[in-house]
Amino acid sequence: MTRRSAMLLSCTAVTLALGATACGGDPVTTAGGGDKSLGGQTISVAGVWSGAEQKNFQKVLDAFSEKTGAKTEFVSTGDNVSTVIGSKIEGGNAPDVAMVPQVGVLQQFAKQGWLKPLSETAQKSVDANYASVWKKYGSVDGSLYGLYYKAAHKSTVWYSPEALDQAGVEPPKTYAEMLTSAQAVSDSGLSAFAVAGEDGWTLTDWFENIYLSQAGPEKYDRLAAHTIKWTDPTVVKALTTLGTLFADKELIAGGQKGALSTDFPGSVEKVFGPEPEAGMVYEGDFVAGVAKDEFGKKIGEEATFFPFPAVDGGKAPVVSGGDAAVVLKDGKNQKAAMAFMEYLASPEAAEVWAELGGFVSPNKNVDLAKYGDETTRRTAESLVGAGDSVRFDMSDQAPAAFGGTKGMGEWKLLQDFLRDPSDPKATAGRLEAAAAKAYQG
Repeated sequence: MTRRSAMLLSCTAVTLALGATACGGDPVTTAGGGDKSLGGQTISVAGVWSGAEQKNFQKVLDAFSEKTGAKTEFVSTGDNVSTVIGSKIEGGNAPDVAMVPQVGVLQQFAKQGWLKPLSETAQKSVDANYASVWKKYGSVDGSLYGLYYKAAHKSTVWYSPEALDQAGVEPPKTYAEMLTSAQAVSDSGLSAFAVAGEDGWTLTDWFENIYLSQAGPEKYDRLAAHTIKWTDPTVVKALTTLGTLFADKELIAGGQKGALSTDFPGSVEKVFGPEPEAGMVYEGDFVAGVAKDEFGKKIGEEATFFPFPAVDGGKAPVVSGGDAAVVLKDGKNQKAAMAFMEYLASPEAAEVWAELGGFVSPNKNVDLAKYGDETTRRTAESLVGAGDSVRFDMSDQAPAAFGGTKGMGEWKLLQDFLRDPSDPKATAGRLEAAAAKAYQG
């Protein structure tokens, strides 16, 4: 599924990033010290970004141009990447590089023969700078096509410190403690959670974090690949755990009905807006952008997070999403496109955006000091520190008909479950029927 956030932290200068030193102590080439070997060439880069995200990525493109002499142009695709890229290929106007926000779409592109495998140089950089799980998600049938440049940490629970202080509770370490703290917040006068039930993708994220912690990474991988069914007892157990929260109208702002009429920005507003209704909101690190840009909150002081807690004795989950850069076979500037991929694989390229805010890199050799605030540093450190235990958003790995379409599949069925969480087993059966149809298709 696709979810874009136009909520980013404020921009700062990029000059320090362009003279950075790699984490291992080896100096990296500064953007001004390139050999200009691509002078006279132009590459087009297509992606979903717009607004502040597009402006920040343009700084990365500018740094590449300064380094190599190549000109760059960015083409915004909107959310429907596969349709836009497909039409451009058919029209003989394929971009050189595309930023793909879903594993399923990357696999689709590769299987349709649209992509060029990464160069040996780029692959070596990926091996040196990334945990192997990111190589796995960028590969199809043993060939590496995708380079994960930007990531989202989707195992963060954001809260108002004032609300938790008023309730007399500390950030919880386990899921059971979180429910106990939630009851204390509710008893103090606020609902515990704002839930963005109008956006079905947020409900898939709730499920995925509980499932990964409770069932473990091996089962998570099998469910994501649909090699076990959604009627598996582990799925019913995770739905039962989630349903306990969904069924408690005191813990959710507006109850089930209110949650189903609340979209993602609205859920953040219910916690950090001028008239708070709840003390906590679960979603990814992009919550910070809304809290800061829309409601003026000081990140780390008036809005901060705790990691999604461990469930039933399992490990605390780390679920991620991300944008993978790929080279299109039908692009007109293959040499420059591959050089751009090699640049994106470097810590230097990530550090350009890291200083601007609203960005986390899965590149483990990015200097954490380059992130503009302590909260983002914590987020990046948690993501990188998880190593190969990170798991990519499960619904993003599924066929779009099941995992990424409004009013269909998992989004719709989990909305129905939020409306009435009384029968987890029946919901699991409906999820399996929808998944079987989508994966077969």
